[in-house]
Amino acid sequence: MTKKRAAYKTYTRAFKLEAVRLMETSDRPSSEIAMELGIRRNQLYKWKEQLSQKGNEAFTRSVGRPKREDQSAMTTLKQENARLKEENEILKKAAAYFARELA
Repeated sequence: MTKKRAAYKTYTRAFKLEAVRLMETSDRPSSEIAMELGIRRNQLYKWKEQLSQKGNEAFTRSVGRPKREDQSAMTTLKQENARLKEENEILKKAAAYFARELA
């Protein structure tokens, strides 16, 4: 059985802005600030880059795959269909392997 992965941790816009501000104004190393905030150091740099590129538009919307409950029924069914096809191929290969062993 497959193991369910942990959900991604999301941060508010205010948290991201404050983290970038701390990194820019503080004389402490960014790794220390990141450790204190409980995030990776490269995440701070990524947020800083997004803020410099997009300005006030940064961190306004979520990007990436929609959450499970937001996906349409069709998308969910397509994912399940792909998983079942893969399982079916595995079973076919296993059946052929064991048939050769018996012959």
